[in-house]
Amino acid sequence: MELYIHIPFCRRKCRYCDFASYAGREGHIPAYVDQVIAEAALRAAELGPQPVETVYLGGGTPSLLPPAELQRLLQGVFRFFPPENGAEFTSEANPGTLTPAWLETASALGLNRLSLGMQAAQPELLALLGRIHTPEQVALSVRLAREAGIENLSLDLMFGLPGQTLPQWRETLRAALGLGPRHLSCYGLIPEEGTPLKADLDAGRLSLPEEETERAMYDEALTLLASEGFAQYEISNFARPGFACRHNLGYWRRVPYLGLGASAASFLLLAGRETRQTNPPGLAAYADTAARGEPRETETIRPEDARFETMMLGLRLNEGVSEADFLRRHGVPLDSVYGEKLRDQAARGLVEKAGDAWRLTRRGMDIQNSVLVELMDG
Repeated sequence: MELYIHIPFCRRKCRYCDFASYAGREGHIPAYVDQVIAEAALRAAELGPQPVETVYLGGGTPSLLPPAELQRLLQGVFRFFPPENGAEFTSEANPGTLTPAWLETASALGLNRLSLGMQAAQPELLALLGRIHTPEQVALSVRLAREAGIENLSLDLMFGLPGQTLPQWRETLRAALGLGPRHLSCYGLIPEEGTPLKADLDAGRLSLPEEETERAMYDEALTLLASEGFAQYEISNFARPGFACRHNLGYWRRVPYLGLGASAASFLLLAGRETRQTNPPGLAAYADTAARGEPRETETIRPEDARFETMMLGLRLNEGVSEADFLRRHGVPLDSVYGEKLRDQAARGLVEKAGDAWRLTRRGMDIQNSVLVELMDG
């Protein structure tokens, strides 16, 4: 099983963010830590002993937690869900809040992988996104992490930003590579409803790059990162050999996971049935859930939906979807459910067969959503 812990606090909410995160609420952190530990105790009573293969601390801004509260949180949760020896333990961090004390505490508690939200190398683009850090703070954060003994570093980058040019994106990629990370995530901006950035786009105050420019940015990432020894293992993720994110691979391969905290989702096998549960996003509603264990939004996943999820998530990966794995998971041959449509997509150059696995072609990656829409009724 994988373990996710959500930290819904941030110093300032980014202008593109629609996650469950709250600025200026740091005073709630001690009570929230109590609530997450209480939820962990309830979940342990429900689920029984579970081996934890990966841990992921996400947000929000986990690096905003005071070191004493970080220690109390992790020691409290790990009492009920201890990570196995060799577990991958990742935390997200904002370069504008990362400190040596936080890193030393996290490292002492087993943190061995850090994901830094670099996003861009240009101060003007960081300001447009509402980020609180500077490019110099990214380099400082990388140095501090290494001094704390954390060598497995990942950087998040964004392309397709309003006003962003291809040379700026190339500069961002080269700046990130210059910091020596072992993993890079390159995400195209998706303007989310209800965010200030989306409002500016709708009002015409900002405009996105042309589709051809955005595609050129993605192509630049593919070419440059490959030349620097990074293998693409998922549509948006690249790693040096042996450093793909095990936690996220678990999501895409539908490994069961437990989510703790506000808005956190879980994917579990309960009474022999795949079940998804989601905590409420609001701090007050979550506090009630943590205290009583209910209500959580709960969905029992139908077999046909489980099959589609396997395709939807598996096709994000360069390894694709294995026919043998599909049969093992779902008890029916992949070909009997999706074979005709996959062969049709293959004739159009959108998917291909490699060994016993179906995977997207480069062209298919560009229009992944269209490919999936045609598979939905499979």
